[in-house]
Amino acid sequence: MTTLKISDVQTKFQIIKAKDLRIELPSTPVKYYRHGWQSWSLAAWTDLTPLPVQRPAIFHPLHVNQDFVFDTNPNGSWLGAVEFEDGNILLLGALATDAHVFLVEDQLSGQYDADDGEWFIAFGQENVVFAEYAGQLRNHLAPHSKIKKDAAPRVWCSWYSLYTTIDEIILDKIFKDLADLPFDVLQIDDGWQINIGDWEVNKKFPSGMNALANKIKSTGHRAGLWLAPLIATRSSRLFREHADWFLRDERGRFVSAGFNWSEQLYALDTTHPDAISWLVALMKQVRAWGFDYLKLDFLYAGALRGKRYKDMPREAAYRECLRLMREAMGEDAFFLTCGTLILPAIGLCDAIRIGPDVSHDWESYRNSQLLYNPSTPGAKNSIRTVLHRLWLGRLLHIDPDIAYFESKENSLTVEQKTYLRDMAYICNFKATSDLPQWMTRNELDELRSFLNATPRVKQTGRYTFQIDDRTVDFTSVVSLPNTKTGLLGLWAAFLGWLGDRQFVLRFFTLLDNRALKKRRASL
Repeated sequence: MTTLKISDVQTKFQIIKAKDLRIELPSTPVKYYRHGWQSWSLAAWTDLTPLPVQRPAIFHPLHVNQDFVFDTNPNGSWLGAVEFEDGNILLLGALATDAHVFLVEDQLSGQYDADDGEWFIAFGQENVVFAEYAGQLRNHLAPHSKIKKDAAPRVWCSWYSLYTTIDEIILDKIFKDLADLPFDVLQIDDGWQINIGDWEVNKKFPSGMNALANKIKSTGHRAGLWLAPLIATRSSRLFREHADWFLRDERGRFVSAGFNWSEQLYALDTTHPDAISWLVALMKQVRAWGFDYLKLDFLYAGALRGKRYKDMPREAAYRECLRLMREAMGEDAFFLTCGTLILPAIGLCDAIRIGPDVSHDWESYRNSQLLYNPSTPGAKNSIRTVLHRLWLGRLLHIDPDIAYFESKENSLTVEQKTYLRDMAYICNFKATSDLPQWMTRNELDELRSFLNATPRVKQTGRYTFQIDDRTVDFTSVVSLPNTKTGLLGLWAAFLGWLGDRQFVLRFFTLLDNRALKKRRASL
């Protein structure tokens, strides 16, 4: 154990090698910077009191680092920071994978899972400290990276308009209607595959994936595709035929990767040689179909704790898997990671989703307030975490998720839509799923202006920005829900218990699917 005092942090920063490191603080901090494990996990400045445990527990693999769910000390993956009354911060950040940071009473401590590793320590103004940390991460994790330095492509994706109800006929119509809008990429999302794990075209696309990619490219756009290669459902052929490729725990049970698509999800062992060969072949197949914008999702599964074919730290195993997939897809592909561990992806992808999914609703009272789950889809949840990860923009493209323009199929106010658009300007990553068929002429004009705009953006405070001649303040967006007590607390606890019942989740999925059919019928 290496112990330092804050007075030992000389000049503007230090780098120290240690497995366990503690820094004694001169006074009690006023805030702690919590950094979540993966794209959807909460990142935020909070007070020092314990946060409620997110519910339901069945979603923990999807949303949090399960090793620390019940730790009452402020903590986070790879880095943590404390803010003092004078506004200065002290940051402790790992420069390698498989590390965690805690605030325990008057000590900021960091711990690597396996061997000694390097720690970055800095004290001073927040913007200066995080900028220096980003620079050190570049030196350590991406020294020879060929990440593209030009602007991120402007993307239309199918997810937030049609979700899984896409098919060949409707996409062909949409592509024609999008033809005169200045997108760079048209990206097909979930709904094209046979099953999660079986990445072959389903019967809704009789012409096949080559034809789909060629149709996109014939409109003058790059062809993008979504897939989630590190998970599989129980019903998939991949899981049935290759169960030995999947992670198991110490008792031999399959490791849960969460619950979605009305099914239990399982995680590939990314060190199993046959699984790796399959993943490499899949990346090459997607490229052979003609897609060169790849959005890989639900990637956290590759780093869940379990017994692996090769005994190595789980995040290191995950990083090696990303390296092999990146190599297989080729450097000319644009690689967007989503649901990804943050640090292990640096240097291996072109862009990272840095927050949870947005939604056509601002906030779900049930999920965000009663179940205290800041990782579930919602515009407010997304903006909150994105704001606290903007410092990653010095390393690679940062994806805040889509902006909305149409009002026919969403409940967002004009102000809430503007927040999402401004966040896209700040991140310099523009995307939408809006359908031209749902937009008025004014809304189409707004979308076109958004895609063509290159505003001057300057951060003026933790949550304030100058965008051209406008002052934008996100302070009201970052608040977290209060803990519910009394009868409301009991109701929240019951909902959490109910949410862990798979039949209940299947029922809500059924309702969602009915709503999707109505959306589709409106076209």
